[in-house]
Amino acid sequence: MTDQVTQLAGRSVLVMGLGSFGGGLGAARFLEQAGARVTVTDLRQPEELEEGLAGLTGLEIELVLGEHRLEDFQAADLVVPNPAVAPNNEFLVAAREAGATIRSEVELFMERCPARLVAVTGTQGKSTTCSLLAQLLRRCGFGVHFGGNIGGSLLSDLDNMSADDVCILELSSYQLDALSEVKESAAPRPAGRAELVVITNILSDHIERHGTREAYALAKLRILELLDERGTALVSEDSLALSETAQPSDRLTLFGPGRTLEIEDDQFWLGGESLGCVGDLQLPGAFQHENALLALGAAAKLGSHPAALQLVVGSLTGLSHRLEDLGRFGGRRVWDNGVSTTPDSTASALRSLDRRCILVCGGRYKTTLPLDVMLEAARDRVHCVVAFGADASILAEAFRAREIATRETETLAEAVDAAFEEASSERDVLFSPACASFDAYRNFRERALEFRRLIDPRR
Repeated sequence: MTDQVTQLAGRSVLVMGLGSFGGGLGAARFLEQAGARVTVTDLRQPEELEEGLAGLTGLEIELVLGEHRLEDFQAADLVVPNPAVAPNNEFLVAAREAGATIRSEVELFMERCPARLVAVTGTQGKSTTCSLLAQLLRRCGFGVHFGGNIGGSLLSDLDNMSADDVCILELSSYQLDALSEVKESAAPRPAGRAELVVITNILSDHIERHGTREAYALAKLRILELLDERGTALVSEDSLALSETAQPSDRLTLFGPGRTLEIEDDQFWLGGESLGCVGDLQLPGAFQHENALLALGAAAKLGSHPAALQLVVGSLTGLSHRLEDLGRFGGRRVWDNGVSTTPDSTASALRSLDRRCILVCGGRYKTTLPLDVMLEAARDRVHCVVAFGADASILAEAFRAREIATRETETLAEAVDAAFEEASSERDVLFSPACASFDAYRNFRERALEFRRLIDPRR
């Protein structure tokens, strides 16, 4: 991204995609209030955008709904696309050829962010790591702001930020892929640069967007371009190995066994100093240990005293739908891992349970992602699989090939009924879809909330 703040007042700005998580809405409101002439264009019809449109009431914004018009893109000075729009989209190409500047909502924010910036990405664990870091910093007395890929827009918080605050920005591969070129700057604090960067891991996901796992990894690694020359990054050796240019240095702190940031002897360590006891952590799931390690390491790098961090590890809480223990329903313990949209994330959840379960999974299978890791994890941990949704038959066939009992259903409601038929009081029910939600739901959260609604009468 550039080191100059994009000018807005008086310019013709096109917001492409109002979105479902508030980013487009936040950008449109901010741009209008900054004096830009704003048009919002979205392929969906007004009835599909009621919540977002309600947030634009009273603003001088032109709406173009149900279509994109080429002339709007060619006439714009600035286009702010939704992260779901690929950089090579034909309308964005036309806008560039006509001389328009392309900036994402998150870039507009980073250019103006006065706070100490922390940028976090990863295939798994990025939201939880951000949330844990926010909790740690607040309990150590920092002013904290948290947003980005998790939803909403931080543009509306700019007036409430100070230079002493910390802003934690979660970034997806889509948001990173869309960054404009990052240029070198001699400025003391270049616009949009991060004091701290965290990469939780780089596995496989979103191949349908990026084309290959290598391209996906490169998109994730673009986060290192945001690192200020005096900043530091927390990254695993495996992730670093995917980069052709980044090498271990004083600016890159490696985490993992035997590294500067590690878990050893039931302690979280940074450079030989304990940041807390693993046994104090109340979050279920072994994968949460690494999330906590990264959050603790990041908090220490930002100035939190190790002794203070040790005191608050036991009070950390997790986000919803991340291997969340919902309690007992009809005598069966139920776990909500609804955030899972990949086989890898379901495998992590399975490894964290201490007894065999009924696995409820399904939706739209991402055919570019292998099932092997999940199938291997299920072999000794799953009593029966209940597969639902558009690609239930693909999942069912794969599990049956591993001689794991399987049932197929069309809907999530039918899957819940089948799971409770299969589960006894000795069997947990794990909801971990391992697939995209778009066959029947707008996003993973809507699907997870539907699962909770369906099991609630069984309490």
